[in-house]
Amino acid sequence: MALLPRRVLLVTLAFALLAAPGLSGPAVAQQPYFTESPGASVPADIQRLNDFMNGLAERMKPALVQVRVRRSADPDSLPSAPIPGQPNPDERRASGSGFIIRQDGYLVTNAHVVEEAERIQIQLSDGRRFAGRVVGFDNRVDLALVKIDATNLPVALLGDSNRLRVGEFVLALGHPFGLEQTVSFGIVSRKGAPLDVAAPGFDFIQTDAAVNPGNSGGPLVNMAGEIVGVNSMAARNGTIGFAIPINLVKGLLPQLAENGKVEWGWLGVSIAEIAEDEAPKLGLAEAKGVMIRQVVAGQPADQGGVKANDVVLAINGTLVDGPRDLQRIISSTPVGRTVKLKLWREGKPTELDVVVGAYQGASRPPRRAPLLPPPGGPQPPK
Repeated sequence: MALLPRRVLLVTLAFALLAAPGLSGPAVAQQPYFTESPGASVPADIQRLNDFMNGLAERMKPALVQVRVRRSADPDSLPSAPIPGQPNPDERRASGSGFIIRQDGYLVTNAHVVEEAERIQIQLSDGRRFAGRVVGFDNRVDLALVKIDATNLPVALLGDSNRLRVGEFVLALGHPFGLEQTVSFGIVSRKGAPLDVAAPGFDFIQTDAAVNPGNSGGPLVNMAGEIVGVNSMAARNGTIGFAIPINLVKGLLPQLAENGKVEWGWLGVSIAEIAEDEAPKLGLAEAKGVMIRQVVAGQPADQGGVKANDVVLAINGTLVDGPRDLQRIISSTPVGRTVKLKLWREGKPTELDVVVGAYQGASRPPRRAPLLPPPGGPQPPK
């Protein structure tokens, strides 16, 4: 019998050894790639919290809606000719969130979500879709009331935002980045957050619950399952969100439903805070009140006899500590109503009756979602 060459013999022996039992490969191949948990249990207190949070989120979702809009593009931004393979440049699409407040199809969202919309589609939590129409909007607080033709809808319960405290847990619900039925968790970081892009004198609720693009118009919810705010804007770094206090929303809804807009009161004055070193010069015991810097000719304050360098101390008996107090009181006073101003003029107290006029600002909502610069960054223009 002929002998095999040495190299062939060695290769044949190697294959035979690999085929032998227990020598089929590295030892790790015979071990599992993961270890299954034997069924570890969550501590009872944590489990109760988990169950509560899950139940709260599920309870809030039926009244949550997704708002999809289609609007024409800005003519100035259109290319001179269509680009092959690109979406139709003649239209823009966007989406946001909202929540149902009445069983017959009224819902709340942000004004910037439905601005200039040619078509609005509302998708309910059960997947049904309806055409929506804007009943009214106000761009000063970025609020809109929308109607769909539907009945027997689940509704959200509105709470009392004045009772909300810093440090309380809240949920922010919505559809960020088009992701449906999303819930984020956080606390109330601050109340009384003044925003120059909002209605003068009105403070927003600040939260660290994630408010991302697409969350706009969705609800901010307390642990009782009550809506305490409408998510509206966020810092560009995504760490700070702001919500419109629900008490402000409740006060504006009747005007939006009946008039399609909000008539904000105004006096027609420019104002300033009283500095500490100015109080003695004016004969004031403390630096409180609001200095009238300028009075617009022909406007309510001018017609009521208010003059430059007057100091407003109170309105209808309510003390005015600073500019935001005056702005809030006058803005929320119905147009045409008379208010009594307690003034400090040339070292003496005096009183005047002034009929509140209508705010002379623009009525068109903002073109895109308000985004605030991160802390320490440039502030939005006043």
